[in-house]
Amino acid sequence: MALRKKSSPRRDQVRRNIGSERPLWLTRLMDADVIVSLLLWLVFVALCVAVLSFGLAQQGRYRGFAASTVIAVFVAVGAGLYTYSYQPRLLRNHPKALALVLLFPLLLTVTKLGSMSSGTALWGLGWGVGTAIVAAMILVIAYDQRFALGLTALYCVLAALAVGPKPDQAFQLQGMRLFLTMISGAAVCCFTLREIRTRMKLLEVSALAAAVVFVTALSAPYLNFLGEPPKWITALQAAGYYACAAFLAGLLVQSLLPLMERVFRVATSMTLLDYSDANQTLLKKLAMEAPGTFSHSLLIGSIAEAAAEAIGGNGLLCRVGAYYHDIGKINKPKYFTENEMGSVSKHKELSPAMSQLIIVGHVKDGMEMAREFALPTVLHQFIETHHGTTLVEPFYHEARRKYEEPGTAGRKPLDTPPSESEFRYAGPRPKSKEAAIIMLADAVEGATRSLTDVTLAKVEAVVHNIAMKRLEDGQFDDCDLTLRELSQIEASMSKSLAAHYHGRIAYPTAPDAPLRPAKIGTPRMVET
Repeated sequence: MALRKKSSPRRDQVRRNIGSERPLWLTRLMDADVIVSLLLWLVFVALCVAVLSFGLAQQGRYRGFAASTVIAVFVAVGAGLYTYSYQPRLLRNHPKALALVLLFPLLLTVTKLGSMSSGTALWGLGWGVGTAIVAAMILVIAYDQRFALGLTALYCVLAALAVGPKPDQAFQLQGMRLFLTMISGAAVCCFTLREIRTRMKLLEVSALAAAVVFVTALSAPYLNFLGEPPKWITALQAAGYYACAAFLAGLLVQSLLPLMERVFRVATSMTLLDYSDANQTLLKKLAMEAPGTFSHSLLIGSIAEAAAEAIGGNGLLCRVGAYYHDIGKINKPKYFTENEMGSVSKHKELSPAMSQLIIVGHVKDGMEMAREFALPTVLHQFIETHHGTTLVEPFYHEARRKYEEPGTAGRKPLDTPPSESEFRYAGPRPKSKEAAIIMLADAVEGATRSLTDVTLAKVEAVVHNIAMKRLEDGQFDDCDLTLRELSQIEASMSKSLAAHYHGRIAYPTAPDAPLRPAKIGTPRMVET
């Protein structure tokens, strides 16, 4: 007689759940982004090992080759985990990840070749200090300060190994002392180079980094308590070499800044300031063909910049993004209220569905124009997310009204009622605080403009209602905007809008003075 195991429905359900989770875990592990990221990591390890162990295998120094390989692997693991923790977007952004993977081996190669080909050991070590400054500046420009500081510290470890000790040469910094010299200059760059708004910024940071490197290099040799410290003249000469290398590295970064922006697909504040110029082709075209939209965009820019600065965001990015968020209206400017200029609305001749297609289409048209005119990638988010997935309410309500009105013989003209999904923007929703600010500023500016008597209390009520409406609609779900920050944004926007739409006193006219139309282009005499 066969023995049967006791079983319960709950135990069977747990087993089925465990069995269903295993393929999901394997699927995530075998995801294409993960596989590509692992391959890029292996390429990084191979390139670093090749640079660090250059010439060791040919010379029969297999222990040195093995040690270099182990250290390179450990540093690569640390860099991978640090990137996964603080820049997980690189797992999906493969071109940008490839640029980061090639950056370290390239700088290590320059350090290695410079140290091998330099006539003096001082200049050889200067290559290591210079490349550390370059790495710190590039990373802080392309990413953020915390990420740049962590990866630069790992690079300094590899650069100190790439230079290698040369006991037969003159006085030089080695080991921990060389690492301290490099990391001190790199840390100064990471902490002071947060934003580049002027062309002198990089020179100022380079000079400050050179000063710190000079002091560190002058003090580091005296940390060797077991050995005899070098002569102060020799130490002074070495510190001057390293400081000069740090300053020249800053000049190199400044000359290669446009290339770095293209490679890492970033836009510095100097680039954003260039695109805020009214002489830019797209802005000139917007001002000429859609002047109402151009005026609206300028106002949105000032409102959004103040709101972003109120929560510690990038105000300049918000302002420039607001200038370009509605460029898609250039194709059909007369279909938007701000460009009607008192004429009859063109939507009166169209069905609500057709009007909705035209209104929603300005987002797609804007993205096409952004790619055509090569706008920086960071500005694209404001064009495609400034409406998110919101409802085009006027035409939706018009469609509902036409459906509910009885047609001929008491029948409704439509078989099915219009759906909200048919009258919503395609999205996506904002994924950054700056994009969410532009969405909210775009909505509240139009609503405030329609008020007859503008007071601070009325403006605050309008701004709060629209903010809560967007929040309940889920438009802020994809960005890390907190309720406290949303309250601060509301207060800033209310203050800016109330100041802009303040009341004015009408200029008095004499009761017996007739109004005369002015003749354009014809000079006239003024009687006194």
